[in-house]
Amino acid sequence: MKGQRFLLGRMGERLVKDGVITEDQLHEAIQRQKQVGGFLGEIIVNMGFLAAAEIKPYLEEWTGFPFVDIVEEEIDRDIVQQVPKTTVVSRLALPYREQNGQVFVAMSDPLDIETIDEFRATLNKPIIAHLALTNDLNEVIKRSYDARDKVRNLIHEIGETTTTLIEENPDDEGDDQGQQAPIVRLVNSLVGGAVAAGASDIHLEPGEGSVRVRYRIDGVMYEQMTLPSNHLRACISRLKIMGGLDIAERRRPQDGRFSTRDDTGREFDIRLSLMPTVYGEKACMRLLEKANALAQVDKIGFFPTQRKLFESFIKRPHGLILVTGPTGSGKSTTLYAALQAINDSTININTIEDPVEYRLGGINQMQVNHKIGVTFAAGLRTLVRQDPDVILVGEIRDKETAEISIQAALTGHLVLSTLHTNDAPGALVRLQNMGVEPFLVSSAIIGIIGQRLLRNLCPFCRQEYVPDVDIAMAAGIPVTDGVAPMMARPVGCKRCGGRGTKGRSATLEILPMTERLRGMVLERASGPELMVQAISEGMIPMRESAVRKALDFQISIDEIVRVFAQED
Repeated sequence: MKGQRFLLGRMGERLVKDGVITEDQLHEAIQRQKQVGGFLGEIIVNMGFLAAAEIKPYLEEWTGFPFVDIVEEEIDRDIVQQVPKTTVVSRLALPYREQNGQVFVAMSDPLDIETIDEFRATLNKPIIAHLALTNDLNEVIKRSYDARDKVRNLIHEIGETTTTLIEENPDDEGDDQGQQAPIVRLVNSLVGGAVAAGASDIHLEPGEGSVRVRYRIDGVMYEQMTLPSNHLRACISRLKIMGGLDIAERRRPQDGRFSTRDDTGREFDIRLSLMPTVYGEKACMRLLEKANALAQVDKIGFFPTQRKLFESFIKRPHGLILVTGPTGSGKSTTLYAALQAINDSTININTIEDPVEYRLGGINQMQVNHKIGVTFAAGLRTLVRQDPDVILVGEIRDKETAEISIQAALTGHLVLSTLHTNDAPGALVRLQNMGVEPFLVSSAIIGIIGQRLLRNLCPFCRQEYVPDVDIAMAAGIPVTDGVAPMMARPVGCKRCGGRGTKGRSATLEILPMTERLRGMVLERASGPELMVQAISEGMIPMRESAVRKALDFQISIDEIVRVFAQED
């Protein structure tokens, strides 16, 4: 493919020459290619500069292969099922149609003769190779092996016998899916479906006559399917075995953890929480992909000026950095990105977390355990005796933890932690409300980051429009001469699962502790007063950051209202 990569690189120059994309867009795409690799043509499509249909003639001209926009194709399930899923995933090639005795196969590399030969031998038919974009192939492959189809078949197979299936053979872990107990395959399909959908959480919620299965995707819950209520106990028992929990205990909450891999080899840690309800035990699973834990600072969602300020914080030798926001606002991801940015063999980084969500190489991580007295405060006392350079405290929940963190920051350590406040200036007031003396707060803190997570519009189907003036003003969008600016709204397509959004990014505000703000903290100024001062010194508030993203067509007005309306 080396020659093809060269041709696709030359194709970028052709796209600019034909006026299809701008030189700035080409430069941005090339920079992105250097970071993540892959074909330039695909990156141009993924960044939303061109639609697949627009780039099709260029790809066909420069590669010599017919191009298929595989996302828009109707996939022949009968053909797909004739090839093992492991082959399709490992080869990144999907048979999608049979026509005139020939099978059309969408491939990321149509020059891969070995794969073509393997498909020809498996299907015993001539193969016509088509070029397809890698990301699109991955999405369609996931969709072609829909977990819901598997679940429906397994429910039918299990029938009414679920109460004994798991107890008769609780350790059924055979490598061959066909040799596993049906209930084992059912649970595996529920987890696999969540992984394929990009979900962060799985909920099994028992009701009066059925069990509702919901996935949380990009921060929003979506109902996926229902299971018969008589399947619940077996599913919960299976999850307890996987999480190392007590199968016989059904009256008390339990927490466990296990790991799994998807078909591409990606490894996931899964945190399991069980809670008794009036209709049976409810299960909640948090999915944590190990490879995606190590977020980079440039992927968080900072504007250039914000990123520069944040990087200046984490390069300081000592002081306290706080990240604020509600649960699920991405605070841990921001802290992990900070640790990754400064992690090297010359410094000693230690953390105390509850729980340790991701294992970070080269960093010493301690787990809170209240049962044996390992609290944030107790663990922090131990960490300061471990000759640390950098300390991460998962959360400041009380006065004792706050004071120990501040003392560590004042005695030559860089300390990072989180607080649950609505905005960055509010953290200064919250610490004082905990009972921490204002002079300690003003002396130790070097910067505070406030953040929320917003759903990004799908770049393939977003629709530009001019919103109603009243709606725009309610969201904080600037209106000129009674006319709102051009915005974008979600539509929904196959690439985003019909949701109109795909992925999330943070909207942030960054407050550096200036001399004037330190003086106001000593004077016990209120949160609104601190906010006004911070903005006057150049801080971009979170809502304004969100508005800027909306004006760049990254998010919708509805998303701003959804996230910030409750704080108005």
